[in-house]
Amino acid sequence: MHQPEQLFTRFNTAIESFELPSAFTFPFYYQPHPLCVLAANQLQHHLATQTQWQHDFGLTADQTLSHDGSTSEANSGTGKMFGVLLVRSPQGELGYLSAFSGKIAEQNLLPHFVPPVFDMLAEECFFRTELEEITDLNRQVKTLTANPLVAELSQQLAQYKTDYKALEAQQRQAMIDGRAERKLQRQQAEQTLSGEPLKTVVDDLAKQSVAEKNVLKYLKLEWDEKISQIQTQLTALTDEIHQAKQQRKVLSNALQNKLFEQYCFLNARGEEKSLKAIFAPSTNPVPPAGAGECAAPKLLHYAYKHGFTPLAMAEFWWGVSPKSEVRQHTKFYPSCHGKCNPILGHMLEGLEVDPNPLEDNWAADKALQVVYQDDAIVVVNKPSGLLSVPGKTIKDSAYTRVQAMFTDVEGPFVLHRLDMATSGLLVFALTRRANKSLQKQFITRGVEKRYIALVEGVVKETQGEINLPMRGDPDDRPRQLVCFEHGKPATTYWQLIKIEAGRSKLYMHPKTGRTHQLRVHCAHHMGLNMAMVGDGLYGEKDARLHLHAEQLAFDHPYDHRRLVFNAECDF
Repeated sequence: MHQPEQLFTRFNTAIESFELPSAFTFPFYYQPHPLCVLAANQLQHHLATQTQWQHDFGLTADQTLSHDGSTSEANSGTGKMFGVLLVRSPQGELGYLSAFSGKIAEQNLLPHFVPPVFDMLAEECFFRTELEEITDLNRQVKTLTANPLVAELSQQLAQYKTDYKALEAQQRQAMIDGRAERKLQRQQAEQTLSGEPLKTVVDDLAKQSVAEKNVLKYLKLEWDEKISQIQTQLTALTDEIHQAKQQRKVLSNALQNKLFEQYCFLNARGEEKSLKAIFAPSTNPVPPAGAGECAAPKLLHYAYKHGFTPLAMAEFWWGVSPKSEVRQHTKFYPSCHGKCNPILGHMLEGLEVDPNPLEDNWAADKALQVVYQDDAIVVVNKPSGLLSVPGKTIKDSAYTRVQAMFTDVEGPFVLHRLDMATSGLLVFALTRRANKSLQKQFITRGVEKRYIALVEGVVKETQGEINLPMRGDPDDRPRQLVCFEHGKPATTYWQLIKIEAGRSKLYMHPKTGRTHQLRVHCAHHMGLNMAMVGDGLYGEKDARLHLHAEQLAFDHPYDHRRLVFNAECDF
């Protein structure tokens, strides 16, 4: 085990000119402090040059050394999130601590990096022994499931059920036909016979009916017996599989709960809480897989435990981009919400932290410009930083401002939205009639929207189409994922306007309207692989997100003339 002073890294360049942060980083929306950028660069050089361990990050030698963010979808390997924590040592010296999320090179402990809060891979840890029991059950389930007799009996059972169903249907149809024939014979006998001869015919027809019912009865008994024999054999095998799975589930849950109790996190006040206690009051009281293994909790816990004073932090991605998430080599990203928000909420108690900028009304002093209005609609130009509709903490929005402007109308009715950070054109319906017409146009994609975006990098083509299906990230709301299995179709057309100072200005035409569609399609490595300037979710935070809804076209809800509105972009 490394001593604290061995994991404390000093800067290899002069830092006297740097101003120290006035408060600790708000980890879910931030611009890295210059000293954190310096620490990250130093750590990235270490990653590119160290030879003590090997991990396939999916990078070529050129990418590793040049920090080129372009990665191929065909690249193998696994990228990782790394973190740096700017600290003051117990001796008063400035430096930083380093950490990685999860495991690297199948290890929890690597030189230069702080250890996990709880090392489940340690030889003496209960995790190894109890995991082996679960692994044995996995092997048992796999072996039992692979038994060819299970498939053979399942197939035979299905075939027997199909055969019986066909024979039963055939017999029921024969009974229907027989019933019709007997009815006809009875009617003919009643017209030509009477007395004992008629009674004889009627009795004989009744016996035929009973005989047909008995055929169905014995057919059912025969096939029930055959099906039951197969079902009994199959159940004996599947019950064994079910029992093994149930035992595995019980052991897995017990091990998981045991781990939750072992992961205990300190905060700045010296208070300690387990994962279980941290997540208990949340809407999802069961901690998600991997909770506590991210870089930020590791860094803070180690700092508190060994007397280092946390000053600022930053996390960056190193390696090939993952298939779903937006992660680019060497780029900084905020901490995840699903796993880290509850944990860091506890760990940052007692520390002076930058205020959450997402709880500030960025547009309190910005005007909402009315571009057009009549009896049916109002079109406005929303400034960046203003919500489209009221939020949980911020009530000021384009909707509430329009509501205040038009107090004697049936509406206003919300038809579409722009992200808080996005500026540009919004249309509101003022009457129910207008609302119905415009809703139909949005649903049938009769509304045309054109955005202007500024992205970090130089696009190689003059135009293109991006098709990447999307869904919400269940572990990191409000971030979105690219998902070809469960995502909804999302299509974006783009055209190059100009290239200036290493950045590309684009027209963007969304065919679909998925949450964060344009931002993800720009930033994802299978899209443009270039985040929008100022995108604090999928790129790096800046003064504003450089995305503007510049043009909006639709048919007027009353007279159906085509309306086209434009709002000049300010970047």
